[in-house]
Amino acid sequence: MPGTPQFDIAIDPIDGTTNISKGAPNSISCIAAASPEEGVKVALRDVPSFYMTKLSYGPRVIQYMQRRGDNLKLEAPIPETLAIVARAVDKRVQDVVVMMLDRPRHKEMVDEIRGAGASLRMIGDGDIAAAMAPAIPDSGVDLYMGIGGSPEAVLAAAGIKCLGGDMQCKMWPRDEKERKKLVEEGYEKEIDRIYSADDLANGKNIVFCATGISDSALLRGVRSQGATAITHSILMRAKSRTVRFIRASHDLSQKTIRLRTTNREARI
Repeated sequence: MPGTPQFDIAIDPIDGTTNISKGAPNSISCIAAASPEEGVKVALRDVPSFYMTKLSYGPRVIQYMQRRGDNLKLEAPIPETLAIVARAVDKRVQDVVVMMLDRPRHKEMVDEIRGAGASLRMIGDGDIAAAMAPAIPDSGVDLYMGIGGSPEAVLAAAGIKCLGGDMQCKMWPRDEKERKKLVEEGYEKEIDRIYSADDLANGKNIVFCATGISDSALLRGVRSQGATAITHSILMRAKSRTVRFIRASHDLSQKTIRLRTTNREARI
């Protein structure tokens, strides 16, 4: 209806399902909502490829690039990228911390990072929180890079914009079959395009919310104390860059869930 607010929604109920199944860290539940600005049809982009190559960094790197004109480039040699980030965060290259998914496809990147002397923090899954980590003060992560899911890139972009960071992404077809399909669907030019965070999550009318499931650089995970569960959440707004942390206590004896088998509420 005319005058009705329009919102694009992106959601990942569990980013890091494998982590949860193994009792490992770095899992969150998150949602992003964005209202398209005037003249814009879509605020949260629907990327057609399954994976994207990603590079994300925080506000200090952006400020350095603006001052010095020393710009990061997604496809630049890794030693060059690490050198720029080191100067931006006032560290030696060997003190720069890079976060990356632990995948065989990253072997060459891992070798180059280690060859340059930087530190690696490998994760099993959950690259939304990981991609946001460089923009989070005191996360201990200076740079995120590697190949991960495209939907996760859009959610991360929304969160990164709320934190004042940025990212660069490019579609990564898994094989020639996927590349051919993308071309046939009309995405030939987009395959080689490098997207910024604003390209994926456009404008400032963006909110991002996440709750930790297991511990990550972004949030603490769920803690159980008898019949009480403690959760830690974050609520952010891109327009004002307001970041709110919420610690909530849940009395599980009063909580119910709807069972699919009976279509009725049952106590936890």
